[in-house]
Amino acid sequence: MNIGGGEYDARTRTSEGVPGAREGARTTTRTRLPGGDGGGGNRPSNRPGRSLVTVVAVVVLLIAAIAFANRGGGGEGGGGGGAASDNKNDAAAGARPTAPSGEKPVKNSPGALASGFAHDEQGAQSAAANYAVALVSADMMKPGKRKQIIQRLFSPTQVDATTKRLDKAYSRKLLSSLGLDDNGNAPKGVTFISRTVPVGTKIRKYSDDTAKLAVWCTGVFGNAGEKSTNPVRNDWFTLSLELKWTDGDWKIEDFTQKEGPAPVNSDNRASGADEISDAVDKFGGFTYAR
Repeated sequence: MNIGGGEYDARTRTSEGVPGAREGARTTTRTRLPGGDGGGGNRPSNRPGRSLVTVVAVVVLLIAAIAFANRGGGGEGGGGGGAASDNKNDAAAGARPTAPSGEKPVKNSPGALASGFAHDEQGAQSAAANYAVALVSADMMKPGKRKQIIQRLFSPTQVDATTKRLDKAYSRKLLSSLGLDDNGNAPKGVTFISRTVPVGTKIRKYSDDTAKLAVWCTGVFGNAGEKSTNPVRNDWFTLSLELKWTDGDWKIEDFTQKEGPAPVNSDNRASGADEISDAVDKFGGFTYAR
């Protein structure tokens, strides 16, 4: 990254602003020696004038100063970043929906739900993104794990009502349509997939203890297997969440989901069931968004 908005180019500006530089760069001193062997009509050898020597010295010093000023801009810990570098970093950070806050990422054991988010707008966005992943995961199909997710992510006052609501939503009829049994398990030889990846987050309303956000998501869901009647496909949806700061973390008060916005489908070749199943086994799911 270049330092400063307008670079000072030593190749084109080294003699600008130097009095007499342009004239001195083209001037030589002609000396006529009386009684010289060459006679009065011969041109003696040229020597650079004093003004040219001055210009050369100024140019050398200017180039050295520019090089020294640019030394600290490349590496970490260098002192040459300056205000211009800081301004560029600030502008870049502000352009991102969820900018790095400087807070340490939450630390959870593998497979655990993320928690311990910062008590600010960025922390609320991170919480919403991670909660979206959990709310549309394969574990939500299984009654026992669904209850654990609700207890962990929702405000204590909303746990019972949300449990009843989602137990009703994940009915036997829905599970059967997905090729799953009453416990949310796929048949032998079939792998059920439901993975969500947040594409972006947006704050709709924020106060010190409450936040309304939208999370734009994409994901894959379905059954991977030779005998599957519910092939794996992708979808796009937006999850709207209401969060409340409770017991030192952001908790869900309510959420809704709607389709889209969805881009135009690409012409990618659809992978076979074995390839999809292999990918599920070898690629870990999304676990934490900063």
